[in-house]
Amino acid sequence: MPDAYAGYLPLPPDALEDTLAKTEAPGFFLVEGLGPLAVVGRAHIGRILWAHGAGAGHQSSFMQRMINGLAAQGLQVFAIDFPYMQQINQQGKRRPPPPVAHTVAHFTAWYRLLAPLAASPLWVGGKSMGGRIATMLASQQACPGVIAAGYPFHPPKAPEKRRLSHWPDIHCPVLVLQGERDPFGTREEVIGYPLTPQTRLDWLTDGDHDFKPRRASGLKHEFLIDEAASLAASFVRAHGTPSGM
Repeated sequence: MPDAYAGYLPLPPDALEDTLAKTEAPGFFLVEGLGPLAVVGRAHIGRILWAHGAGAGHQSSFMQRMINGLAAQGLQVFAIDFPYMQQINQQGKRRPPPPVAHTVAHFTAWYRLLAPLAASPLWVGGKSMGGRIATMLASQQACPGVIAAGYPFHPPKAPEKRRLSHWPDIHCPVLVLQGERDPFGTREEVIGYPLTPQTRLDWLTDGDHDFKPRRASGLKHEFLIDEAASLAASFVRAHGTPSGM
């Protein structure tokens, strides 16, 4: 099968800072010990480490639209694939994510590598599972803020199994971008959840877990993703633009 990461430049972690400083266009790297890294956009309002959902990596159509939308709004996006997704992309065989602690550890390793590479704050975020992983990192260490696109508040058809036990330990701003019809947490369900005062919920009209609206709504899927990217950038901008930008 084709190499999913063909064209990604192999790089040791300690060479990343100099390489990024010299790179004007988006960069695609295979960082030793961590995996693929797509760097898109310039940090006019900030930077964000962006993680994928359980079923598709950073090269999926949703992720590409969201990543490019965030970059167009002035965020520099660092998009990654978790190790199990790297295996899926390279072997062509589906596999479930590992225990969540392993994924959080991998995400944390990326954060600790990337955060010191520039003066602008490094936010965290992601799609579905990736957003959950980002909130878990934020519950364990200080970070500027979190953007979660389609947060999996509970498994579909199991609203009693809430994934919020770590939420009280999050002390930074959190933006949740949620489709109104998301089976992982509809508007009617989530409105009553005890989220932190720093959490903001923005709803995508008639959107499902991927922000896809029903045809009868008259709305376009790609426009809702673009709207989500715009809302995310506005939230980052509202919580401080890096000095000198």
